[in-house]
Parts: sequence; C-alpha cells; structure tokens
Amino acid sequence: MAATALPPLPPQFKSIQHHLRTAQELDKREPVVAYYCRLYAMQTGMKIDSKTPECRKFLSKLMDQLEAMKKQFGDNEAITQEIVGSAHVENYALKMFLYADNEDRAGQFHKNMIKSFYTASLLIDVLTVFGELTEENAQHRKYARWKAAYIHNCLKNGETPQPGPIGMEGESFGDAEREEAGSSSVPSGTTQPTSSSTYEANNTPTSNFTGIHIPPGAHAPANTPAEVPHNTGVTSNTIQPAPQNIPLVDPSLYSAQSAGEVRLTPEDFARAQKYCKYAGSALQYEDVSTAVQNLQKALKLLITGRE
Repeated sequence: MAATALPPLPPQFKSIQHHLRTAQELDKREPVVAYYCRLYAMQTGMKIDSKTPECRKFLSKLMDQLEAMKKQFGDNEAITQEIVGSAHVENYALKMFLYADNEDRAGQFHKNMIKSFYTASLLIDVLTVFGELTEENAQHRKYARWKAAYIHNCLKNGETPQPGPIGMEGESFGDAEREEAGSSSVPSGTTQPTSSSTYEANNTPTSNFTGIHIPPGAHAPANTPAEVPHNTGVTSNTIQPAPQNIPLVDPSLYSAQSAGEVRLTPEDFARAQKYCKYAGSALQYEDVSTAVQNLQKALKLLITGRE
C-alpha cells in the first residue's frame, strides 16, 4: 500500500475524490485497481489545475504514492503492461457491475448494491487511462450511475425500486446522498480528503433505459459477492453463484488450417495478444465464459487472419 499520506483535497479536485477513496478501499484487496485509480486521479488532476500551489503539492504527494506502488508491485504485469492492466481493471469493474445488477434484478435493494453500481461507474472512468471507452463500457457507466441514484432515492423516499432496466427519468444525488452512498472507513494513518462535495452527476443520463441492453447479473463471476465493498453497515443474504453459460467451442477451429496467403500484421498479433490477456484476466475472476470467448477470438485470428 502507498505509504505517503495525501494533504487535504483542493476544492478544484472534488471530481476525483471518490476515485481516490476507492483506491484506498482497494489497496489491500485489489492493489492493481487501486494503482490505476490513483493514476486516473493524477492525470485528471493535472488537466484541471497543475499550477496552483495547493494543487501542485497535492499532485506531488499523489505522484509519490504512485511511485511507491510501482516499486512495490514492479514485477506485476498488470502494472508494467497497459494491455494487462486494462483487462484487469475492466474485469473488476464488470464484476462489480454484475454483482449489483444481479441483486437489482432479484429485488435485493441495499446499500452494498448501490455502492457496487456506483463503484463500477468510477472504475469505468478509470479505464479512460488506457484510451477511449468502448460504447458498451460508456453505456454501462451511465446505467450504473443512474441505477445507483435511482435506487438510493427510492429507498430514501420509502418507495420500492423497480428492478432491471426501466423507463425512468434520470435521477441525481444531492451532496449528502452522494456522501452516504460512497462513505467508507478510512485506513488508519492515511489522510482522507474531507471535502463535502463528491461525485458530480454530469454523466447521469436523462433518457430512459427501457431498450438498453444490459447483460443479466446471473452471469456474475462465482466469487463476486465476497468482493462487495465493506463497512457499509448493511447486511444481506449472500446470493448463491449462478451456473455460468459456457459458450460452445466453434468446431471449425479444430479442423481449420491457415491459408497459404494469410499474412498476419503486427496489429493482428497485438489483437491476438490482447484477447489472450483478457482471457487470463477473466480466469482470475472464474469467468470461464469470457475466457473461452476471448481465446476463440485469438485462435480464429491467428488461423484465418480474420476476426
């Protein structure tokens, strides 16, 4: 864990407060994800204000944390290779999303699932460290933030939320509500930013989600519930892992042979490597379906030169 304590968060950096808090929460369980949360906060903070003395001081301390983590985990491929890191963060974000979606569709509404939706949206923010978001990830981020706000507001008002994608107008958090939804204990010896302003709801959609395609939470990896954020003060019945839908292996891949004219480009090799890395990362979360799909994509590309 990064040992350097951060100074108080400058008001200019309020939009990254919860990304830094998420990093603290994940320091022990998921240090790789925690590292990239801080890297996202660093890059975002540099864009916001790198000249004001208080901002420069804060960014300098944050950079010290990043350097300390790089030294500590320097032999981890997810830190040294962006493609592996991207797959690791994406799979963890999806894991959080699917747990919350599973609870939502089962009608199990509680603070843990609200926070899981919101944390998933923050981790999808972090994926921008590696480049532009895919349309699917951008959709999941909007949906997760909207769901977190919608369910929170329903529970606050004594209403029963409707499970799954529904046609509802966009909800938004008030400052106090955002603080409650994202609150957590702070590790001892670590300075936690105390600004009252937290998550900005700029990305909360105002359209409905009746027709949006969100994968059912039943496909959540088997060990997802154990990774739900802690210290929310809410207990719920642990859901049993649902059987995974394993895709059939394309039989044509067994007999396929490379055509003589197939010439793989460096980009083809890079894509094949990406699929293999995604598969390896998926297996860390016991997500066999995603691993099989990515391995088949890599194999098809290497054999035929086509995706």
